[in-house]
Amino acid sequence: MRDKPYYSVRTGKNLSGGALDLPTTLRVFGGIHQTLEDEGYFQEALGYECVDAGSVPGTVGKDVEGYVLLELRKSDLLPVRTQVDHYREDDLFDVVEFLYEHVSKPVDRHYHSFNDCGWHCTSFDRSEGRAEFREKMNRILRRYADGFELSVDGEVLGLPDAGFEALMEAALPVADPENIEARVDAARRRFRRYKASLDERRDAIRDLADVLEYLRPKLKGILASRDENDLFNLANNFGVRHHNALQKVGYDRAIWYSWLFYYYLATIHAVVRLIRKKEETDGRV
Repeated sequence: MRDKPYYSVRTGKNLSGGALDLPTTLRVFGGIHQTLEDEGYFQEALGYECVDAGSVPGTVGKDVEGYVLLELRKSDLLPVRTQVDHYREDDLFDVVEFLYEHVSKPVDRHYHSFNDCGWHCTSFDRSEGRAEFREKMNRILRRYADGFELSVDGEVLGLPDAGFEALMEAALPVADPENIEARVDAARRRFRRYKASLDERRDAIRDLADVLEYLRPKLKGILASRDENDLFNLANNFGVRHHNALQKVGYDRAIWYSWLFYYYLATIHAVVRLIRKKEETDGRV
């Protein structure tokens, strides 16, 4: 699959050229999964069937269905090839995350030709398998509904709002991994998490505001005091960080929370760079 759409979709002549619906997504997902399964990408964890040896268990043990039930609190999700047509959206995302945790690329394998049994694999590369699986899944997920993606951490997340993709992915200059970078990354994941509630999105904004509060002492001499106060008045006045009778609450939270989140994320990028520039000028870096 290529990322660039073909002619009829690109020119708007294909009426089916918009986002993929769930049945179409399940059909494409099922085909990709079957190819990977036939190639042995899930044998290390989930085992396989052999016409001679019978059921050969993987690392999760003999009772794969019981293991899935314990992990996902759901039954009747496996085997994918017979169950995929019955998946709901949340089933699909659960299975995608589960498979990402248990995929590994075969390194050594041989083909058991008797009765066309298939590939039997003996050694695997987990990181390479995950990378390939994630790439294939994201080609589907990004085209499904409003757009999703499977993160490196194995979570299905909503895509950033159009125009903010670069900001969401941009790395911060190395500053303070524990108090800045890790907290910003956690806020980004929380804001984009599948079906994140408005309260969860508010908490993500609060996390970013707290990072700015942590940086506030270093802003002395960089920003005018009025400009500095404005950064925090937004979060305080829109009921994000505190709760009091003077706060503005009669607004569309879904719209304003998106604006506040991207505003604070962009501000943190700017502030960190301003602080770093001043430190370099002062000769401390």
